Amino acid sequence: MTQQSWVPEARSPQAYLDGDSIIQLDDDAVTAVARDLRRTAPDDVDFARAAFNWVRDEVDHSYDIQDPRVTLTAGEVARERVGLCYAKSHLLTALLRSAGIPTGLCYQKLTDGDGHVLHGLVAVHLDGGWHRQDPRGNKEGITAEFSLTEERLAWSVDPTLGEIDYPQVLVAPAASVVKTLRDAEPGRSILDIALPTSLAGHDIG
Repeated sequence: MTQQSWVPEARSPQAYLDGDSIIQLDDDAVTAVARDLRRTAPDDVDFARAAFNWVRDEVDHSYDIQDPRVTLTAGEVARERVGLCYAKSHLLTALLRSAGIPTGLCYQKLTDGDGHVLHGLVAVHLDGGWHRQDPRGNKEGITAEFSLTEERLAWSVDPTLGEIDYPQVLVAPAASVVKTLRDAEPGRSILDIALPTSLAGHDIG
Protein backbone atom coordinates (compact mmCIF):
# COMPACT_ATOMS: atom_id res chain seq x y z
CA MET A 1 0.00 0.00 0.00
CA THR A 2 1.31 3.46 -0.87
CA GLN A 3 0.81 6.79 0.80
CA GLN A 4 -1.46 9.34 -0.92
CA SER A 5 1.38 11.76 -1.73
CA TRP A 6 1.27 11.66 -5.54
CA VAL A 7 0.28 15.03 -7.05
CA PRO A 8 -0.81 14.66 -10.68
CA GLU A 9 0.20 16.91 -13.55
CA ALA A 10 -2.66 16.52 -16.02
CA ARG A 11 -4.63 18.26 -18.73
CA SER A 12 -8.41 18.70 -18.67
CA PRO A 13 -10.18 15.35 -18.13
CA GLN A 14 -11.79 15.71 -21.58
CA ALA A 15 -8.35 15.26 -23.15
CA TYR A 16 -8.26 11.68 -21.85
CA LEU A 17 -11.26 10.21 -23.67
CA ASP A 18 -10.08 9.55 -27.24
CA GLY A 19 -8.48 6.44 -28.67
CA ASP A 20 -5.47 6.01 -30.92
CA SER A 21 -3.57 3.22 -32.63
CA ILE A 22 -2.64 1.69 -29.26
CA ILE A 23 -5.53 2.72 -27.02
CA GLN A 24 -8.02 1.09 -29.39
CA LEU A 25 -11.54 2.01 -28.30
CA ASP A 26 -13.25 0.38 -31.30
CA ASP A 27 -11.37 -2.91 -31.45
CA ASP A 28 -13.84 -5.81 -31.42
CA ALA A 29 -12.11 -7.60 -28.54
CA VAL A 30 -12.05 -4.44 -26.45
CA THR A 31 -15.67 -3.56 -27.08
CA ALA A 32 -16.74 -7.12 -26.28
CA VAL A 33 -15.08 -7.01 -22.86
CA ALA A 34 -16.46 -3.53 -22.15
CA ARG A 35 -19.98 -4.62 -23.14
CA ASP A 36 -19.87 -7.65 -20.86
CA LEU A 37 -18.60 -5.61 -17.93
CA ARG A 38 -21.18 -2.87 -18.41
CA ARG A 39 -24.04 -5.37 -18.12
CA THR A 40 -23.29 -5.89 -14.44
CA ALA A 41 -21.71 -2.51 -13.65
CA PRO A 42 -23.92 0.35 -14.89
CA ASP A 43 -22.39 2.92 -12.53
CA ASP A 44 -19.07 4.47 -13.65
CA VAL A 45 -17.27 3.67 -10.41
CA ASP A 46 -18.53 0.09 -10.45
CA PHE A 47 -17.53 -0.22 -14.10
CA ALA A 48 -14.05 1.17 -13.41
CA ARG A 49 -13.59 -1.30 -10.56
CA ALA A 50 -14.87 -4.19 -12.68
CA ALA A 51 -12.60 -3.26 -15.60
CA PHE A 52 -9.61 -2.94 -13.28
CA ASN A 53 -10.28 -6.34 -11.72
CA TRP A 54 -10.77 -7.95 -15.14
CA VAL A 55 -7.48 -6.67 -16.55
CA ARG A 56 -5.61 -7.41 -13.33
CA ASP A 57 -6.95 -10.95 -12.96
CA GLU A 58 -7.83 -12.14 -16.48
CA VAL A 59 -4.74 -10.89 -18.30
CA ASP A 60 -1.55 -12.60 -17.16
CA HIS A 61 1.63 -10.63 -16.61
CA SER A 62 4.25 -11.87 -19.07
CA TYR A 63 6.99 -12.26 -16.47
CA ASP A 64 4.77 -14.00 -13.94
CA ILE A 65 3.96 -16.86 -16.30
CA GLN A 66 7.14 -16.59 -18.42
CA ASP A 67 5.14 -16.02 -21.61
CA PRO A 68 7.33 -14.79 -24.50
CA ARG A 69 4.57 -13.14 -26.56
CA VAL A 70 4.86 -9.42 -27.24
CA THR A 71 1.60 -7.46 -26.91
CA LEU A 72 1.23 -3.71 -27.24
CA THR A 73 -2.21 -2.56 -28.38
CA ALA A 74 -5.38 -2.82 -26.33
CA GLY A 75 -6.86 -5.24 -28.87
CA GLU A 76 -3.83 -7.52 -28.78
CA VAL A 77 -3.93 -7.67 -24.99
CA ALA A 78 -7.67 -8.38 -24.92
CA ARG A 79 -7.26 -11.25 -27.39
CA GLU A 80 -4.00 -12.76 -26.14
CA ARG A 81 -4.78 -12.26 -22.42
CA VAL A 82 -1.12 -11.61 -21.66
CA GLY A 83 1.19 -8.59 -21.48
CA LEU A 84 3.63 -6.52 -19.49
CA CYS A 85 2.41 -3.80 -17.12
CA TYR A 86 2.45 -1.32 -20.01
CA ALA A 87 0.26 -3.47 -22.24
CA LYS A 88 -2.20 -4.21 -19.44
CA SER A 89 -2.46 -0.47 -18.77
CA HIS A 90 -3.19 0.16 -22.46
CA LEU A 91 -6.12 -2.23 -22.33
CA LEU A 92 -7.50 -0.83 -19.07
CA THR A 93 -7.24 2.70 -20.47
CA ALA A 94 -9.14 1.66 -23.60
CA LEU A 95 -11.89 -0.04 -21.60
CA LEU A 96 -12.40 2.95 -19.34
CA ARG A 97 -12.26 5.56 -22.10
CA SER A 98 -14.75 3.54 -24.13
CA ALA A 99 -17.15 4.00 -21.20
CA GLY A 100 -16.56 7.76 -21.09
CA ILE A 101 -14.26 7.64 -18.05
CA PRO A 102 -11.20 9.92 -18.47
CA THR A 103 -8.10 7.75 -18.08
CA GLY A 104 -4.41 8.49 -18.57
CA LEU A 105 -1.13 6.61 -18.48
CA CYS A 106 1.21 6.99 -15.50
CA TYR A 107 4.63 5.63 -14.70
CA GLN A 108 6.98 4.86 -11.84
CA LYS A 109 10.75 4.41 -11.95
CA LEU A 110 11.54 1.38 -9.81
CA THR A 111 14.70 -0.42 -8.75
CA ASP A 112 15.51 -3.43 -10.92
CA GLY A 113 18.65 -5.31 -9.97
CA ASP A 114 21.55 -2.85 -10.16
CA GLY A 115 19.52 -0.36 -12.21
CA HIS A 116 15.97 0.84 -12.73
CA VAL A 117 12.95 -0.01 -14.87
CA LEU A 118 9.90 1.98 -15.92
CA HIS A 119 6.65 0.60 -14.52
CA GLY A 120 3.30 1.41 -16.14
CA LEU A 121 -0.05 2.06 -14.48
CA VAL A 122 -3.10 4.27 -15.09
CA ALA A 123 -4.92 7.20 -13.51
CA VAL A 124 -8.71 7.49 -13.66
CA HIS A 125 -10.65 10.73 -13.18
CA LEU A 126 -13.58 9.92 -10.90
CA ASP A 127 -15.19 11.63 -7.91
CA GLY A 128 -13.64 14.93 -8.93
CA GLY A 129 -9.98 13.89 -9.02
CA TRP A 130 -7.27 11.68 -10.47
CA HIS A 131 -6.65 8.29 -8.84
CA ARG A 132 -3.85 5.91 -9.81
CA GLN A 133 -4.59 2.22 -10.29
CA ASP A 134 -2.12 -0.59 -10.94
CA PRO A 135 -3.52 -3.52 -13.00
CA ARG A 136 -0.15 -5.29 -13.13
CA GLY A 137 -1.53 -8.41 -11.47
CA ASN A 138 -1.24 -9.77 -7.94
CA LYS A 139 1.05 -12.54 -6.79
CA GLU A 140 2.87 -13.48 -3.63
CA GLY A 141 4.23 -10.25 -2.15
CA ILE A 142 2.27 -7.98 -4.51
CA THR A 143 -1.30 -6.86 -3.80
CA ALA A 144 -2.91 -4.02 -5.74
CA GLU A 145 -6.58 -3.08 -5.41
CA PHE A 146 -8.91 -0.57 -7.02
CA SER A 147 -9.33 2.43 -4.74
CA LEU A 148 -10.52 6.03 -4.98
CA THR A 149 -9.30 6.90 -1.49
CA GLU A 150 -5.94 5.60 -0.27
CA GLU A 151 -3.75 4.31 -3.08
CA ARG A 152 -3.31 0.54 -3.19
CA LEU A 153 -0.62 0.08 -5.82
CA ALA A 154 1.76 -2.81 -6.33
CA TRP A 155 4.76 -0.78 -5.18
CA SER A 156 5.59 2.37 -3.27
CA VAL A 157 8.73 4.22 -4.35
CA ASP A 158 11.85 4.78 -2.29
CA PRO A 159 13.52 8.05 -3.37
CA THR A 160 16.74 7.05 -1.60
CA LEU A 161 17.09 4.31 -4.23
CA GLY A 162 16.53 6.72 -7.10
CA GLU A 163 12.91 5.61 -7.52
CA ILE A 164 10.34 8.12 -8.82
CA ASP A 165 6.56 8.54 -8.82
CA TYR A 166 6.27 10.50 -12.06
CA PRO A 167 3.52 13.12 -11.72
CA GLN A 168 2.63 13.24 -15.43
CA VAL A 169 -0.72 11.82 -16.52
CA LEU A 170 -0.08 11.11 -20.21
CA VAL A 171 -2.73 11.14 -22.90
CA ALA A 172 -0.80 8.56 -24.96
CA PRO A 173 1.64 5.83 -23.94
CA ALA A 174 5.24 6.92 -23.36
CA ALA A 175 7.26 6.91 -26.58
CA SER A 176 9.99 4.79 -24.99
CA VAL A 177 7.45 2.09 -24.11
CA VAL A 178 5.93 2.03 -27.59
CA LYS A 179 9.35 1.90 -29.25
CA THR A 180 10.55 -0.94 -27.03
CA LEU A 181 7.54 -3.12 -27.75
CA ARG A 182 7.23 -2.23 -31.44
CA ASP A 183 10.92 -2.83 -32.10
CA ALA A 184 10.85 -6.32 -30.64
CA GLU A 185 12.17 -8.60 -33.36
CA PRO A 186 9.72 -11.20 -34.72
CA GLY A 187 10.13 -14.40 -32.77
CA ARG A 188 12.11 -12.76 -29.98
CA SER A 189 10.86 -13.32 -26.45
CA ILE A 190 9.56 -10.31 -24.54
CA LEU A 191 11.40 -11.80 -21.57
CA ASP A 192 14.74 -11.01 -23.25
CA ILE A 193 14.04 -7.40 -24.22
CA ALA A 194 15.62 -4.50 -22.33
CA LEU A 195 12.78 -2.41 -20.90
CA PRO A 196 12.70 1.41 -20.62
CA THR A 197 14.44 2.80 -17.57
CA SER A 198 12.94 6.31 -17.16
CA LEU A 199 10.40 8.84 -18.43
CA ALA A 200 12.98 11.57 -19.02
CA GLY A 201 11.88 14.33 -21.37
CA HIS A 202 8.23 13.29 -21.73
CA ASP A 203 5.46 15.86 -21.25
CA ILE A 204 1.77 15.23 -20.60
CA GLY A 205 0.70 15.81 -24.21
